[in-house]
Amino acid sequence: MQAIMLAAGVGARLSNNDETYLPKCLLQFDGQSLLARHVEILKSNGVEKLTLVVGYRENDIAKEIAAIGVADFVETVTNPQYREGSIVSLATAAKIMRSGDEILFMDGDVLYHPDLIRKLVSADGDCLLFDPDFEPGDEPVKLCLKDNQIVEFAKIVDVEFDSVGEWPGFVKWSPRAAEQIADFTDRIVGEGSIDHPYEEAFREYLLSSDGANTLYENITGLPWIEIDFPEDLDYARDIILPQLKS
Repeated sequence: MQAIMLAAGVGARLSNNDETYLPKCLLQFDGQSLLARHVEILKSNGVEKLTLVVGYRENDIAKEIAAIGVADFVETVTNPQYREGSIVSLATAAKIMRSGDEILFMDGDVLYHPDLIRKLVSADGDCLLFDPDFEPGDEPVKLCLKDNQIVEFAKIVDVEFDSVGEWPGFVKWSPRAAEQIADFTDRIVGEGSIDHPYEEAFREYLLSSDGANTLYENITGLPWIEIDFPEDLDYARDIILPQLKS
């Protein structure tokens, strides 16, 4: 199994467009970067390699990879259009998506309990995580279920559902699913639609006939947070980190 992590963006909502800020995957928690935490958790779960899509201040990320001594585990690929939609970053990793391996896809700006990754690694097939305990609004990406089937995967939802939860940014794809998603991503980017979020490619697969059997795992009670805004960073340090340490 290989992992793909997107870490190319500027993180403008967190930094308020101040580009003296480091990439979010280099945020420090107890003297350890998010990237170092990711690598530690992935290695402990038997993941063989991490491909990191970089762009904004990629040299700083390269220095961290060298500093924590994981150059043999982490490969970087550069998205020169990192100011465009995140679907371009996903397209940058198309070669890995088509590698024939199972793919563990991850956002780089999440502080989380290691059991999130364990649940995905142990899943038998395509699998997403979702957390029903979330704050409603237009920001969270929502996984909607009806009659135990996925019926929507989006920020803005306009369907009937039995249950809904926030997606934390992690998913396991089978080789077949990863290849189909890469095909869709390449087509969209090839058409010049580079302002789209990568989640649209995942949604295309999940709502297709091939994606109908995708599994999902409820992570209620496991601490995690995606760090998009300054208040998220405060919450990560004041609430989530102490829970992880305990």
